[in-house]
Amino acid sequence: MLTPRTIQCPYCGERIEILVDASAGDQHYIEDCQVCCRPISVEVWIGADEDVHVNVAGEDEV
Repeated sequence: MLTPRTIQCPYCGERIEILVDASAGDQHYIEDCQVCCRPISVEVWIGADEDVHVNVAGEDEV
């Protein structure tokens, strides 16, 4: 189940949409910004309320 989420790039500040695979459970991966091409650390987890949560950070913040 792919869930669209809008995030803000920690480098250029642009808002971009990513697709999150909520069926894969908790995840941590790197995805490049579609605007500035810098690597964004993406953390995905499913909360107790079954909602998909996403947190992003730059490489230097991890």
